Amino acid sequence: MQSARFCVRVSRRVMASFTCLASTLLIASASAQEPPRLVSKDGRHALIVDGAPFLMLGAQANNSSNYPDMLPQVWPAIERMHANTLEMPIAWEQIEPVEGRFDFAFVDALVEQARARQVRLVLLWFASWKNTGNSYAPEWVKRDTVRFPRMRKPDGTTHYALSPHGRNTLEADKNAFVALMRHLRTIDRDHRVIMVQPENEAGSYSLARDHAPDADRLFKGPVPTELVRALKREPGSWTQLFGKRAEQYFQTWHLARYIDEIAAAGKAIKPLPMYVNAALGDAFSDESGNVGPSGGPNWNVIPIWKAAAPHIDLVAPDIYTRDPLAVTSYLDKYARPDNALMVPEIGNARDYARFLWPALGRGAIGFAPFGMDDTGFFNYPLGAKAFDAETFEAFAAPYRFLAPIARDWARIAFEKPVWGTAKGAKEQATVMGRWRIGAEYGLWQMGEPGWSSWTKVDPHPLAEAPVGGMVVAQLEPDTFLITGTDVRVRLSLANGKAGEQAQLISAEEGSFRNGKWQMARRWNGDQIDYGFNFTGKPVLLKVEMGTYP
Repeated sequence: MQSARFCVRVSRRVMASFTCLASTLLIASASAQEPPRLVSKDGRHALIVDGAPFLMLGAQANNSSNYPDMLPQVWPAIERMHANTLEMPIAWEQIEPVEGRFDFAFVDALVEQARARQVRLVLLWFASWKNTGNSYAPEWVKRDTVRFPRMRKPDGTTHYALSPHGRNTLEADKNAFVALMRHLRTIDRDHRVIMVQPENEAGSYSLARDHAPDADRLFKGPVPTELVRALKREPGSWTQLFGKRAEQYFQTWHLARYIDEIAAAGKAIKPLPMYVNAALGDAFSDESGNVGPSGGPNWNVIPIWKAAAPHIDLVAPDIYTRDPLAVTSYLDKYARPDNALMVPEIGNARDYARFLWPALGRGAIGFAPFGMDDTGFFNYPLGAKAFDAETFEAFAAPYRFLAPIARDWARIAFEKPVWGTAKGAKEQATVMGRWRIGAEYGLWQMGEPGWSSWTKVDPHPLAEAPVGGMVVAQLEPDTFLITGTDVRVRLSLANGKAGEQAQLISAEEGSFRNGKWQMARRWNGDQIDYGFNFTGKPVLLKVEMGTYP
């Protein structure tokens, strides 16, 4: 009898364990089947992948790496970077070299190899526009300028860019994109692909709008009612409503409508988040007319894109300036309550790596340096001259550190206030609640600049180097998560009662495991007497502050 009772008890425990395991597997399976999506709450945003917030630690391959034979020269760089996401071009000419005949061999190889490596993908649809040109359109599109018209200059001569008013072009582009999304739906049921970018840096240089007869007629007519309402303006013509920006706004509306129709058709097949990227103009003002390619999603026309392209989930800046003030301005302009911040392209030189921190500090859902593969192309002066160890490590070090906690950070940034900065930016301090958080650079881990008056202090080797940055999340009114590279962070009381003094309660170095904070050690003594000093090897600190009278 004892044996029988024991067997019954054991059987019940085993059955309970199997039931629990089965439930866990079902939940995991359901999450894996859930399509990626973008969510927003209280002005913050998250990319949801497999049912939870996801931070894209991305890398974009070079443009011509989109062939199966090139992939062996791409994956090693992605692995060395500790990137969790690869952005890869898919060319219209590649999948539809002959009209109506599709070849998805590269897409199949890419998805299969990404799955084997547990890397996510963002597909970049190079079609009607790639850096404003049509170089990735099929030959049968390039050669037929009657069926697929180019923009026209005021004198009637042909411009290089395809016209956003070309209905035949739109239908052909859309047909190919739908074919791609239909194929993706078949081969990618576990959602290796988490986002899609329809077109690339769309717009036109040296011509603000199409001057073909039909386009001229539309420009002389009224602004569409949908746009008038969205911008809360009175009805009128483009010139009446927008003055010297009229041609840019006109081009933007029609180009955005073109791309939105493509995105809508693709989403009807496989509903993935979709975004467009901007070749940028002036970071601070559009008064000079330097707005990047006319029609593209430059910061000064984001409201027009939002009105014209409801199927585009976000607009994103491609950043190729080393000026930290300009970078900060771009980040601030694209991080909006109605627009999730994502940096899908940034230069791959060493001094661009520091801008990861202010991007994360504005809630970025993703960040990706351009040209991260071993195929031998370098886009200097926009990026690096070559991948020496120091250049590559500038990106690999923060990615290596963030990779295990990427989902934890994505969740925290969606739920809590965050802020970040990089060396050289004008603002090096902020106030969060009653605390001031400041960042300093070019300092040793111990001591103050004034020490040089009584002891010899060598100049810090990074004092003039364009490296360093930090990010902070406010978990509770007095509790913060802080990390960064090559920076000293100080917390001080910004708003306190008379006579109230700040004090550090605790500083724990640690990480997250299964979503829970795990301390590795406490910082104290020398490690806290001169602020919190981060080297080129980032760590995560959980800091609790307090006060005393």
